[in-house]
Amino acid sequence: MKRLTYAWQLTREFGWGNIFRILRDSIMSVSKYHIIGSTVRLEASTLCQLRCQVCPLAQGKTGILGKGYLRYSDFKRFVDQNPRIRNIELSNYGEIFLNPELMEIIAFAHSKHINLTALNGVNLNNVSETVLEALVRFGFKAIYVSIDGASSETYRIYRRGGDFDTVISNVRRINYYKQKYGRKFPYLVWQFVVFGHNEHELSAAKKLAKDLNMGFVVKLNWNKSYSPIRDEDLVRREVGYATRDDYERRNKRLYMPHCYQLWDSPQINWDGKLLGCCVNRKKDFGNVFEEGLENCLKSEKYIYAKNMLKGKVRPREDIPCFDCPNFERIRSKKFSPVLGTLRRLKNVLLGDEGLGIRR
Repeated sequence: MKRLTYAWQLTREFGWGNIFRILRDSIMSVSKYHIIGSTVRLEASTLCQLRCQVCPLAQGKTGILGKGYLRYSDFKRFVDQNPRIRNIELSNYGEIFLNPELMEIIAFAHSKHINLTALNGVNLNNVSETVLEALVRFGFKAIYVSIDGASSETYRIYRRGGDFDTVISNVRRINYYKQKYGRKFPYLVWQFVVFGHNEHELSAAKKLAKDLNMGFVVKLNWNKSYSPIRDEDLVRREVGYATRDDYERRNKRLYMPHCYQLWDSPQINWDGKLLGCCVNRKKDFGNVFEEGLENCLKSEKYIYAKNMLKGKVRPREDIPCFDCPNFERIRSKKFSPVLGTLRRLKNVLLGDEGLGIRR
């Protein structure tokens, strides 16, 4: 019954008309772009003011990403040329609020009925009052705010250069504008990367997130060598899992299967390079701003990468996935991009992940 309630809540928020358009555009995208759905990931900025210890950007390992931000002119042209794309995820490696043209991007997306999200995470340390208000006025759909602790002392251990109180204040300002305008968007979700140094604050962070009317999700640290979890039993009690294996046994699905993104939400860099997934920093599949999204997604190299991930062709060194740890991992597990995508869509609609409504 609860699951039906969450699904009905989303239906009321988006409206039957929007849901119909989403389904229609999703079907059209399969034939036009060979992707499932009508979503792409288009990084707004690879700039970041923090110095998080295991972040590749903080270590200068940008690879082909470079340092820069998405221009409004490129965004506008991309949207105009690809009317079937209705959902755009703006966050990836950098901080979207360091894009000086973000205000124009948000306003234009709203005028074109494009759903914008930042589900990969923002640090929300440096953002103007004008942009905070615009997030609400222009209906930015959902934002994951990376807050790895429930106190200033713990937060700054990993988020070096960040200020806990500033982040919480900015969350409160967004809530203020939501109340002022009578809006429910953007959904705000507290994203907690669990480490050994912050695991003791999980319970306090959950409580504070609830007080701030935020959802709450926990991510595992991708780099096990940095501040590994000390008390796995504690984390399991608070979260339900403390390792990837725990998660997969409990949920009967892969933990953060980035490879699915080649099918359901291909990643594009701020300068137009098609990366395929949000992990890739090595090689691209062409430039969608120069060659067009359809041409890049239907290129021989991109199609080969998809077949390689499905195990239909031999691994090829010029494919970015060739020496990726995620590729090695899925080769040992049953990998079905179509079923995986549909399963993820179901979990979002029923509140298990994505917008984090149930938490």
